[in-house]
Amino acid sequence: MFTDALAKKALEGRRLIVVGAGSHVGRHLAQTASAAGAELVLAGPDASKLAATAADLAGPTRTRLVDLADEDSIAALAAEAGPFDHLVSTAAMPANGPLASLELAMVQRAFAAKVIGPLLLAKHLAGQMNEGGSFTFFSGVAAWRPAPERVVMATTNGALSFLVEALAVELAPLRVNAVSPGIVDSGAWDTLGEGKDAFLRGVAERNPARRIGTPDDLVQAVLYAISSPFVTGTVLHVDGGGRLV
Repeated sequence: MFTDALAKKALEGRRLIVVGAGSHVGRHLAQTASAAGAELVLAGPDASKLAATAADLAGPTRTRLVDLADEDSIAALAAEAGPFDHLVSTAAMPANGPLASLELAMVQRAFAAKVIGPLLLAKHLAGQMNEGGSFTFFSGVAAWRPAPERVVMATTNGALSFLVEALAVELAPLRVNAVSPGIVDSGAWDTLGEGKDAFLRGVAERNPARRIGTPDDLVQAVLYAISSPFVTGTVLHVDGGGRLV
């Protein structure tokens, strides 16, 4: 399988930090990386979810609690992680809803997950990244296709796209990139219940690619960003063209 071969090339014998490893795409990435021979540091705010991910992995794995709204916890992650090769953060804390009802605390959490947290991860961890290393953060299609009641999501994802450009210059020759997913059947849409299939079918019909995304699509984009030494300051759009329609 293409993903397996790319993962082995990019990650065998490397140490990978996955922030957001307790759920959805972060968990899938951790599984792929471990199977490829990487050493994993799984980070996130929920110890039970991290433990569940770790239980599925065969290779060497450590778990570390981190709150991207708390600089001390990010500094502690850096101190405990040691030298490493790549960091990927899939973290998100959506603050959706009508503008008039948005609560400041939730807006601040959304910015912590997507903007301030990545900035602080780079601040505290860049100094111990091995030569040829990279940061990869997750943006999102809402930045390029804003919608009502998604103003915070659009703004945080857009800010992250500019942050990776600035960090790529600041941290050179370390590399910094972003992956911007569209609608992906990763488990995040399961809350729609019986309406999920109709929703995903409608998205697939509108997308230029005429399908929705899978976790493998996103993992392949991450692996490309990790393994391509001439790619930095770049947003990889993995949205089936959804931002265009």
